[in-house]
Amino acid sequence: MNIPQDLRYTKDHEWVRLEGDTVVIGVTDFAQRELGDIVFVEVETEGETLDAEEVFGTIEAVKTVSDMFMPVAGEVLEFNAELEDEPALINDDPYGKGWIVRIKLAELVDIDQLLSADAYGAELA
Repeated sequence: MNIPQDLRYTKDHEWVRLEGDTVVIGVTDFAQRELGDIVFVEVETEGETLDAEEVFGTIEAVKTVSDMFMPVAGEVLEFNAELEDEPALINDDPYGKGWIVRIKLAELVDIDQLLSADAYGAELA
């Protein structure tokens, strides 16, 4: 299973990549495998400021629909528009083209509360 070392993770199987004062959020390789073929992603929170643990969207696979939770507090700046036509990008490239949202981080220290790659791997063991 692919767990890049340069990202942070949540127990809800989301990853976070810090890029200056913004972060990019997606679902992990483990999550996309568990979900199966992803057919739809909905994010209606663009432009909203949300707290950590709030639902920012849903992800629908052939067998289930799951909420996605904010790993950190911040303003949802952008939804990956490519997912509207190609939601399977999450299955094909969860850490690259399959990113879901970009947010403006409320507090940098929030990143420190997330799991390292090793700690996330231990959660899956």
